[in-house]
Amino acid sequence: MSVAFRREGDDEHKEPEFELPIPVGPNLVTERGLALIAAKEAALKAAIAAEPDADARKKLARGHRYWATQHATAQIAPPPQPDEAGIGSLVTVKRDGKTQRFRIVGHDEADPAAELLAFTAPLARAVMGAMAGELVDFGGRPESVEILSIA
Repeated sequence: MSVAFRREGDDEHKEPEFELPIPVGPNLVTERGLALIAAKEAALKAAIAAEPDADARKKLARGHRYWATQHATAQIAPPPQPDEAGIGSLVTVKRDGKTQRFRIVGHDEADPAAELLAFTAPLARAVMGAMAGELVDFGGRPESVEILSIA
């Protein structure tokens, strides 16, 4: 039989498992975000220790490496200037006639459905550094977002 038709093992035909991607740039977090990262890392470490299946442990270890890296590189963001939008701020804006409220947070804490936007999200980037009452550019449209309040 030709060598081309022999299979050495099942592992050589599996899709490669890459590491979970780490967001580019500084890992700025809120104090709440740092606590969430630490809790996720600890939970995965405990799950690895309790898991009897080697394949399942490999998958858990992959997630643990991500969270351990995020924990090791996390930097608590400095508080924004008073009345200025920044990481940790609760911002209320008006755009396209609709009012929207969100808190600016780190990557791993972001959950748009829970009104938590990563500081790298386009809307968060547009309002960061602005103050209540200002109009900011967004989506290629000048002065399309009005900042109603910052807490």
